[in-house]
Amino acid sequence: MRKLKSIFDQNRSWAKKVKESDPDFFKKLSEQQNPEYLWIGCADSRVPANQIIDMLPGQVFVHRNIANIVVHTDLNCLSVIQYAIDILKIKHIIVCGHYGCGGIQAAWEDKEHGLIDNWLRHIKDIQRFHWKELGRLQTDKEKVDRLCELNVIEQVVNVCQTTVVQGAWKSNQELAVHGWIYNLADGILKDLNICITNTDEMPNTLDSDGYQLKPEQN
Repeated sequence: MRKLKSIFDQNRSWAKKVKESDPDFFKKLSEQQNPEYLWIGCADSRVPANQIIDMLPGQVFVHRNIANIVVHTDLNCLSVIQYAIDILKIKHIIVCGHYGCGGIQAAWEDKEHGLIDNWLRHIKDIQRFHWKELGRLQTDKEKVDRLCELNVIEQVVNVCQTTVVQGAWKSNQELAVHGWIYNLADGILKDLNICITNTDEMPNTLDSDGYQLKPEQN
């Protein structure tokens, strides 16, 4: 059916349930959005930001793309980051990847996938940067899972290097950038022990073993 009637039916049912539990919910939501979090995640349909962290509409600002990549020439992503920091005054940027990421798997494979290969080149670069660490792992699954984690860490660093984030820190705006990963198998988030709140906390760049993360602050 061209109108996708079932989806409109589901929408009405959802709106009715929300209004029954909180009659003023949509009125308050329409008047402003005041989230404290920007979520940069994967476009994978199995990784919906609000549901994963159990937050309502209006509580998290979201940007998603294939493999949660932050590229310094991606004006879409950079505009989202700027709006979140300068206008919404969010306090936390969360870069969240996930195990079983199709983008990471496609980048790992020695196959052609068409146009998307240009986007996946960013992940292949991360694989090249960390070839020593990945080479020490035994199975392809271990290597791909670790590449999922390394991709998150790399994108956290990329976020921190943007002019918007650098400017926020220079003006002493409260802002923390986090790296997390989500497990599709059990629905649990894992903190990758990278949380950067100023330029002094940027991880030290090493050789092909990758980044040396600074000790977690208590």
